[in-house]
Amino acid sequence: MIDAHCDKAWSQLTIERIGAHLRFLEQRGLNVSSIARHVAVLRVFCRFLHSSGYIPSNPCELLTQPARWQRLPNVLAAEQVAKLIAAPDPEDPLCLRDVAMLELMYAAGLRASEVATIEIDRLHFDLGVVRVLGKGDKERIVPIGRPAQQAAERYLKDLRPKLLRPTKPTDRLLLSRTGSPITRVVVWQIIKRHALRAGLHDVHPHLLRHSFATHLLAGGADLRVVQELLGHSNINTTQIYTHVDRTHLKKVVARCHPRP
Repeated sequence: MIDAHCDKAWSQLTIERIGAHLRFLEQRGLNVSSIARHVAVLRVFCRFLHSSGYIPSNPCELLTQPARWQRLPNVLAAEQVAKLIAAPDPEDPLCLRDVAMLELMYAAGLRASEVATIEIDRLHFDLGVVRVLGKGDKERIVPIGRPAQQAAERYLKDLRPKLLRPTKPTDRLLLSRTGSPITRVVVWQIIKRHALRAGLHDVHPHLLRHSFATHLLAGGADLRVVQELLGHSNINTTQIYTHVDRTHLKKVVARCHPRP
């Protein structure tokens, strides 16, 4: 409960004072998302003060959230993806597993948690698809190309039976050297290790997913198709990947415009 003697102080809460406070936050170097949280709190608080009769009008009534710029994700070029996938050392006992993991992640735009939890029966080589269990236990079916299929088949045939332990039965596809299913943390570690070997920097599992989406769109894929493949419930999330290169844009204009 707000004391009555505070009424006078609250009446001095004007849009000018609020604006000065927000400018102060900006001068302090706060990013837009932090300032947006301040705005949200102020709007709710002023609405409470007004509805409770502590102030005659709501000074935040016309206050809007600051525009939030979406940060474009970094992506790997196709040649860099090829270098990453080729990075595992053939002499490494887990080489086939790592190649299969990298191929599947790029072929299907998989998250680290998704590739770590793939079960064998979710791979359908006869159809060339993988059934992915994504966020919120939503399932999506994603086609995978021949390189990913061949890498997974070779791993299943030549390595996984050697990793599997009778005391640790599991249907998970990707196993550690001790026979346990790998975790999303291990996926990170594997990608970091091979990225360094390939001479690539700042590479993480989601970068393969970003590259998957961006390369599809740059190749002419429909945005709705990419949304479905990524498992996004909102197409606004997918639209961040529409930052295709200028060369592609020029080709589209030249092909589609009546007066190119």
